[in-house]
Amino acid sequence: MGDGESASSRGTGALPIPHPPLPGPQLPDPFSEIRMTSLHSLRGANFWSERPVTRMDLVIGAYEDVSSAQVPGFLEALQRAMPGLVEHRCSIGERGGFLTRLRRGTYAPHIIEHVALELQTMAGHDVGFGKTRGGDSPDEYTMVFEHRNGGVGLRAAALALDLVQKAFARELASVDDAVTELRAIAESPDAPELHRRVRCGITGGDHRRETREELTRRGLSGSDIVVDVAPSYILQAGLPYSRSDIAIILDARPLDVPERYQDTERARRLVSVLADAVPRTGTVIAPAKEWEIQDYARNGGCGVAIFATDDDVTENDRRVARAVASVQRGRIVIERSGYSSDAGPIREDAPPVAQVTAALTMAILERAS
Repeated sequence: MGDGESASSRGTGALPIPHPPLPGPQLPDPFSEIRMTSLHSLRGANFWSERPVTRMDLVIGAYEDVSSAQVPGFLEALQRAMPGLVEHRCSIGERGGFLTRLRRGTYAPHIIEHVALELQTMAGHDVGFGKTRGGDSPDEYTMVFEHRNGGVGLRAAALALDLVQKAFARELASVDDAVTELRAIAESPDAPELHRRVRCGITGGDHRRETREELTRRGLSGSDIVVDVAPSYILQAGLPYSRSDIAIILDARPLDVPERYQDTERARRLVSVLADAVPRTGTVIAPAKEWEIQDYARNGGCGVAIFATDDDVTENDRRVARAVASVQRGRIVIERSGYSSDAGPIREDAPPVAQVTAALTMAILERAS
């Protein structure tokens, strides 16, 4: 349960060097130092998981330098209140792993993640996935964990924060009231699952609107729903639909997200979320040479079509792709099954990437119809 770790300098998986216990008067006030900055329930496929998760952003102030090993009685108080924590394997990978982390020293965001999971377990929901990662400054963290009910997940996050604050303040006695509250919330209907199906989703850092306009210009039916999904929306809320026949990933440059998600690896993972809603019969349209994105889609069982705004497409790409669109001598060329077709000239009134991907999308739809 709960495989996440705080991801500052101590988040690499190595266990921190134990610090000596801090006497009570030296402990910072956990109620003012450890604070929630945002809280979200993600219903659809998202950056962290294909399943619904709760996300909480935190700042921990002075508790960036205070671990569980430094607080006398911290481990014992959590064990008494939540005996089921012994089942959390954590990154150590065995029963009692999380308790070992507590004993050796781990930090507030990681502890809150595990407490949120265990509260839901005590309330009758079988959950185990969680991650905690560092933010843009040393004391900022993002914590995510799975939920079975969105309302339960949101409240479990807030209650876990409160309980961990109390544990650091040496005021934690019982979690019974928190569990009772979560059980009551669980009796209320959850938000309905996403069942919305769309024809096409589009993401990337630029030219999403122009691509949608090009699809309309090329004759996409008004009844075919096309959704422009900004990377920032995916990050904050997950996909707004459950299934799309086609996903268009224009690039891996999501400029509307915090800097840490613009890192190449994270950016590719973020835009690739669009592929999570594409069935095996569907197609993910990805840029040439973005092999990580293409492999992610293929590993999920999707067909992959490749585009380039020049003619720089490798022979291997042509061989393995469902279709390829490129620009040759100023014209859009669609290649599939050894045959080529001309999809018209590149115009000056729209970005080439929008024109090429729209032409490729329409060719795929025409072939499927």
